[in-house]
Amino acid sequence: MKFIVSSTALLKQLQAISGVLNANSPLPILDNFLFEIKAGDLTVSASDLETTMTTSLKVESKEKGKIAVPARILLDTLKTLPEQPLTFSISSKNFQVEVSSDFGKYKLAGQDGEEFPRVPSMEKVARIAISSDVLGEAINKTIFATGNDELRPVMSGVFCQLSTDDLTFVATDAHRLVRYRRKDLKSETTASFILPKKPLTLLKGSLPGEDTQVKIEYNESNAFFRFGDYQLICRLIDGKYPNYEAVIPAENPNRMTIARDSFLNSIRRVSIFSNKTTHQVKFKIAGSELHVSAEDLDFSNEANERLTCDYNGEDIEIAFNARFMIDMLSNLDSEEVLMEMSLANRAGLLSPVSEGGEEGEEVLMLVMPVMLN
Repeated sequence: MKFIVSSTALLKQLQAISGVLNANSPLPILDNFLFEIKAGDLTVSASDLETTMTTSLKVESKEKGKIAVPARILLDTLKTLPEQPLTFSISSKNFQVEVSSDFGKYKLAGQDGEEFPRVPSMEKVARIAISSDVLGEAINKTIFATGNDELRPVMSGVFCQLSTDDLTFVATDAHRLVRYRRKDLKSETTASFILPKKPLTLLKGSLPGEDTQVKIEYNESNAFFRFGDYQLICRLIDGKYPNYEAVIPAENPNRMTIARDSFLNSIRRVSIFSNKTTHQVKFKIAGSELHVSAEDLDFSNEANERLTCDYNGEDIEIAFNARFMIDMLSNLDSEEVLMEMSLANRAGLLSPVSEGGEEGEEVLMLVMPVMLN
């Protein structure tokens, strides 16, 4: 089997799917890319058994066949080559791969492509199409709040709820929660599933810059994404997602509106002086003033700042983990944010104050307070 391909085109496609590869693969064959040639098209796949990502590109070839090529050595070689045509010659007897460039020849020990795991077939699927911009925004706004607790795998992914009214994406790690809702998108059927973090990170990195339709197919065990030259299939997280609506407090009489940038930068500066275990920053709100403070009693470090805000409610003192607050404020786009609170031991809510933001977009972020010391 023989084919000719552009070195930079091949490198670009391989880099896009190489995030699937694991350092410790469950099977040795998964350290390879699967190359499949058919009618002048090269389809390349990478898999870790849970997630498989596939890309295709045009090549010069009249043959067909498949071969597993060592991923790391091929990627490292392509990174060092300038743009040029590369000729791949594959022996059908011992699966030796010879790559010819303008500089010389390189030999790699390939493996039989038939040993590569098969992509699961999608049966009894439901379908929906979402614009790549919306999907990218939904991933960006939620993925940072997913958990890492191996004992609660359902919280390590993003919960997707499709209904005839809207689409909702939720992520939580029990300390904070993000709900991203699109009122302008609807599904013909009602469904919900939990997408793992790894395929979402891969999607985020490979979604095209220009607005493209992403076709999504899903059943009880897998989800399949198609866009441009790429396909991604992943196994869904099995389990029941917690009732997130129950933890969002309904009555929040204390409401503060404040400029997002100055609020975020103040927390960033003050948190440098906070305790390195709790990362606690304290907010004291009275009238139209917000006092942001932190102290680390072990090292006699402390910081205080004063900001102006628009506040309606009773005077309140409440403390939060600075890292959570920074994450959440960094993932909001509006110039001003609204913070809603009830008591010092109840969750605080953050939402953007929209000035003609994304039409139909609704973002709510919840963060649990920390005990005032």
